[in-house]
Parts: sequence; C-alpha cells; structure tokens
Amino acid sequence: MRADHSHGLVAAVAADSAESAIFLRFASASNVDDTLLEQIDADIARLAEDYVSKPVSEVFHDIGTLRRGVFDLLHGRQHPYQTSHLYLQAGRLCGLATHVALDLGQYTAAATHSRTAWRCAESAGHNGLRAWIRSVQSLIAYWQQDHRQAAKLARAGLPYADGGTIAARLLSLEARATAALGDSASALRAVEAGEAARGTVAAVDLPGVFTFPEAKQYAYAGTALLALASQAHVNRAIEASSRAIAMYESAPQQEQSSGDLLAAHLDLVNAHLAQGDLDGVQEKLAVVLAAAPGRRTASISSRLRALSIRLAEPAYAGSPIVLSLRENVREACARPALTNPPELPQ
Repeated sequence: MRADHSHGLVAAVAADSAESAIFLRFASASNVDDTLLEQIDADIARLAEDYVSKPVSEVFHDIGTLRRGVFDLLHGRQHPYQTSHLYLQAGRLCGLATHVALDLGQYTAAATHSRTAWRCAESAGHNGLRAWIRSVQSLIAYWQQDHRQAAKLARAGLPYADGGTIAARLLSLEARATAALGDSASALRAVEAGEAARGTVAAVDLPGVFTFPEAKQYAYAGTALLALASQAHVNRAIEASSRAIAMYESAPQQEQSSGDLLAAHLDLVNAHLAQGDLDGVQEKLAVVLAAAPGRRTASISSRLRALSIRLAEPAYAGSPIVLSLRENVREACARPALTNPPELPQ
C-alpha cells in the first residue's frame, strides 16, 4: 500500500508540475517585444515633433494609424510591464488625437479622446501623462468659453506634475482662464507661479506638443495679461507677446509653432488697438492674414472672429482705417480655413 501510495504521489507531483509548465508557456507569451515598444516610442516622439510645425492634415493619418495599432496590441497578450507601457503609448496617442480634434474645433470628439487618454494614463499609473491630459482638457474648456472649468482642470493637474515643464504649462493655462474670468489677482499669481516653476525645470520632457517651451509660456502670459485690460497690463502683454514671437522666430524650424506665432500676433493686434496704434495693428494683422489656410486652426479663426466683432464697436465707427481692417478680417474669416469654428457669443 505504501509503494502504491508513493507511486501515486509521484505521479500527482509530475502532473502538478506539468500544469505549471503549461502556465509558464502562457505567462511567457507576448505579442510584443521591447524592440517594438521602443519603435512605437520613437514614432510617437516623431509625430509629437511634427505636430508643432506641420499642418494638422499632414499628421492626422499617421496619428490615427499608430493609435489603432496600439489598441490592437492591447487586445492581445503581453507581460504586465509591456501592457503598462502600451497603455502609456495609447494615452499619448489619444492625447495627440485630442489635439487634432481641438485644432479642428471638434470639441465633443476632443473630449472623448481626452477621456480615453485619461483612462490609459490611469491604467499605466503615469502621473506625467495624467497632468498633461488635464492640461489638454483645460484647453478644450477654454475654447468652449467655459473659463471656470478651464481653470479648475488646470489646477486639478498640478498634483500630478512630477517633473519637466508640465507645472509651468498648467499654471499658464490657469492664468489665461482666470484672466478671462476677470480675476486679476489669481491670474497674476498664476503667471508668477508659472515663471517660478519654469526656473525649477530639471527633468526632460518628450518633444513637440508634450513639452512647454519658454516661447509658448510667454505667448500664454501675453494672452492673460491682455485680458486684464488695464494699460499697465497691456504694456506687459506687448512685451510678453513680442518676446514669444522673437523666441519662436529664432528657434529651429521644427520648433516654430505656427499656431502660437499667429496667436501672439493677434494678441499684439488687440494690444495695439487698445493703445490706438493703428499702424501697429496693420503690421501685426498682415502677418495673420497672410498665413496659409491650413495654419488657421479653430482657435485662430475664433480669435479673428472676436477681432471682427471688436472692430465693429461704435468707438471705431468713424475710422476709415479701422473700417478697412474690419473688411480684411471679414474676408479672411469667409475664406476656406482648416476649420469653421463655432460662432463666438455676440
């Protein structure tokens, strides 16, 4: 009996080990390898860089194709660390897709992409991506004229800001949003905090739209200061916007954000208009009106429409120069552009 029992136990142990061997094969199976993950990272970095300087139409297809490819890989099997990395990649690609929809004025689609990106960031456990997605969601709210929500989302991203330029980005977004609400104290505090955060940047960001260059920070500061309306703030806005333009124009071509350059020029248009400097208005507006249609994103078109409304105010009714400028802006708004954004509230 003992021999039979011993033989049965040996057979059971062998069968038990066979089950472990089967699971080993299952656990070792993966539809990706580290080389593929490295290639996807490189492709994301390239697309993020291209997005800054190339028209949306030239990068839209590649972003979508790569994003769908990563989604397909996540439906397969891989090691946990590879799954986490794929979720990080999917989140970044959904973030790029959010930017595409945002630049086209498709805010519902942008919000959907951003929620998916947030879910991916949560699955990856990646604070940097969480913070960056909150910054993009703040942008969506800002361009939907929900400035209170834009400020709230920017603040919500700050606890996740664990390096790089993301804290400066979030604070700059908060400054723009609170300035639009007329909250001068909060806007100025956020501008100053953003400058301080810039001074502590140590970690290296991903390139392109994932980083927040100093030129862009000056462009955002110019918009915020201009919204505060007082003459002193208008003067500071001119300095900030002019510095943004100078920094972008001296940067390598691939780092020159056409959208931010046009936005800074339009801020200068409004600043010079506030000062009654019509020559300055004409000079800066000419740059914007000469831009190729593919460079006019929803935000630039919205700014042009707002300018058209401002030029129609009674205070400018007797000025032939302003009338001419208004007609030029109207013609530009009527021409085909990258998108036809929603009408601004009258």
